[in-house]
Amino acid sequence: MKLNRRKFIKRALIATIGLVFLDSLWLEKYIIEWNYFDISKSDDKIKIVQITDLHFDQLRYFHKAIAKKINSIKPDLIFITGDSVDDTSKIDSLGEFLNRIDKSILKYAITGNWEYWGHVDLAKLSKVYSDNNCELLINENRTITIRNREISIIGIDDLVGGNADFPKAIDELKHSETNIVLSHCPQHRDIIASQKGDLNIDLVLSGHTHGGQITFLGIVPFKPRGSGRYMKGWYEDKEPKMYVSKGVGTSVLPVRFGARAEVVVIDV
Repeated sequence: MKLNRRKFIKRALIATIGLVFLDSLWLEKYIIEWNYFDISKSDDKIKIVQITDLHFDQLRYFHKAIAKKINSIKPDLIFITGDSVDDTSKIDSLGEFLNRIDKSILKYAITGNWEYWGHVDLAKLSKVYSDNNCELLINENRTITIRNREISIIGIDDLVGGNADFPKAIDELKHSETNIVLSHCPQHRDIIASQKGDLNIDLVLSGHTHGGQITFLGIVPFKPRGSGRYMKGWYEDKEPKMYVSKGVGTSVLPVRFGARAEVVVIDV
């Protein structure tokens, strides 16, 4: 049957709308983009995985796939950079996910704005993290040794919902070869830059923006407070160097468009 122009345009429009819905409601949400980077200056590389903005509600198949992939990669460290849950009732489900990840892998976590906005029981959250070899850092630092390399992890409280305090976070910081800062809101990088003094920071890991979550041809209708001029990917225009992950979950609206869910693997 021959299609006239009007019918062709109508069907093409319906097909396009269908593809947009398929992309935003499924593909970009659940088919995780794994990004790998090597910024190491050492022969003894330390492999880290960053997971951010899980916005966990219940254990789903793609969470299981993430855990399986992490176990196959065998990273030295996992950093969970905030907005893991927005309600205390969801902490147990987060624990189910963490329990699927090799417990021997050392993990560090920080808060995001939703842990505060959702009035999450941080003591319970910290306990679930601890049960899975993960320490919640709130304006604190830890120095560890991996393959004869000392690495310091600086975990900052959330800039928007919490009480971010970089000077407190680096109090009694041990001199290390490598310093990594975990800060949920990327805008905090500008504050860190003004407060770090002579401290060498090799990397800041942030999330929060969801890569815009919904974007159109690079146009971002909405960025959450605390994003500043940052959106996604690398920022190396000045020190400290920062990577902003698009994260895994969604916030407010359960869709992603032009901002596919992401897990980051970095050799430092």
